[in-house]
Amino acid sequence: MFQPLCPDFMVEHKSSKLASMDSNLDTNETTVSGRSIPSRYLAIVLLAITCAAAVLPMLSRYGGTERSLAPSSSNTLTPALSVLPDFTLVTDVDARKQQFFDFLEAYVNAENKRLLQRRESLMMFSQILANGHRLSPSERLNLAKLALDYRIDFNSDAAQRGDMALVAQLLRRVDAIPVSLVLAQAANESAWGTSRFAVDGNNLFGQWCYEEGCGFVPLARDNKASHEVRKFNTIAAAVSAYFRNINTHPSYSHFRRMRETMREQEKVLDPIQLAYGLGSYSQRGDNYIDEVQTIIQQNDLRLRDDG
Repeated sequence: MFQPLCPDFMVEHKSSKLASMDSNLDTNETTVSGRSIPSRYLAIVLLAITCAAAVLPMLSRYGGTERSLAPSSSNTLTPALSVLPDFTLVTDVDARKQQFFDFLEAYVNAENKRLLQRRESLMMFSQILANGHRLSPSERLNLAKLALDYRIDFNSDAAQRGDMALVAQLLRRVDAIPVSLVLAQAANESAWGTSRFAVDGNNLFGQWCYEEGCGFVPLARDNKASHEVRKFNTIAAAVSAYFRNINTHPSYSHFRRMRETMREQEKVLDPIQLAYGLGSYSQRGDNYIDEVQTIIQQNDLRLRDDG
């Protein structure tokens, strides 16, 4: 379960006040960064900021700070090597492919492990609510933070229906992606780690950004276009951004619904089927899906999936 950001005495002190805010502010909304957020959730997020300000000085005396929504480095296996190797030095094509997969797989596993830890906490929340209990103030705080982090629309029907529906919506987004599928997309988008965007910007997934100077201007960009190919400081940051894109962007809602159905049916996540949810990832559409599926099959990438 998520560890609370506030010490117990702060949670107790504020719980009654938060409960009254929850009952009185259900119909009010506040706009934050252009998004309308129900005041009952905004109050929880504001409480998080207040608690963090009080907790950080205490935690610093013990040599660290608490990270309630992200596992610590001791709990997540982080690859030792963070610099993209020069794969062009490997002359044998098959060996080059395997080295590329071996290098990236550790990053993908680390990100999947982080997501599954968050998902486990959400499953716990779901069970608490299903048993007829309410979430504690600290648990609701964590739920609100996750909803913001995973770009939940607070004006959606699910968000308006309360915590149970919000947890269900988050469970659709906070989940792993098959290793084979991630590796296949990275190979396709980065020319097996040799494209200039991969080498100079750690961008293995062809991700775009829209602020001037945020990345590289594509050589063939249309005069009216403004996008750039995003530059990342590390491989881990690029992998994390890719997962966030797939798990939150509206273009991949079909992907997420298919994954949710597989979970409900207790099936192993099928990368070949899930690839059909990625048609919007490239302008090549169905041809892109075929390319990704072919890479998975020809390189036996499903052997790298752990289910």
